[in-house]
Amino acid sequence: MNELRFRGKDRYRPSWPHFAALGLGLVVEGALTFTRLGLAGSCWLLGGTVALVALGISLSLRSETTVGAAGITISSGIGRSRSYPWQEIRWIDVRETESRYGRVLAARITLADGRRRTLPALQHSPRYPDPDFRADVQRVIDWWEASTDPAARVRPPERLRNRVTPQVVGLVLGVLITIVVALGVTMGG
Repeated sequence: MNELRFRGKDRYRPSWPHFAALGLGLVVEGALTFTRLGLAGSCWLLGGTVALVALGISLSLRSETTVGAAGITISSGIGRSRSYPWQEIRWIDVRETESRYGRVLAARITLADGRRRTLPALQHSPRYPDPDFRADVQRVIDWWEASTDPAARVRPPERLRNRVTPQVVGLVLGVLITIVVALGVTMGG
């Protein structure tokens, strides 16, 4: 099989609407902060915002995942890349999350020690759709299955955060807030 390479610079291309939204956000930020912070404070704040956005874009463009005979190598865009040999990888799956922009799918690996790592540039979202996402994930799984013993493939147990829905969290927080307010009222009066 041929080595697979998924690069952020091939996937995440900021478009003109993204830059227009960023520019509008900077204008609004500058206008709102100018009256409170003055010219110097606004410039520092805008400069910091631009630096953080540039850093985020740079990291996403430099991120990549390489799949080959030795295993999977992940580069987050900062520092050295990290390689995970096939014998360390116990499971490969797709994590599905909901965001305000829609459903986001990301391939991830589970390691022998239980840690999970998302594979950069192997993602699908409404903002950055990838029509080949499922096929690419299947190609990674094919590499993994061809390189590991079936007995070494162990599906990880569900974590609590995967079983608890946002509605349950909201209900629990609502009950806790109600109890705290009730205690505050009874103790204060």
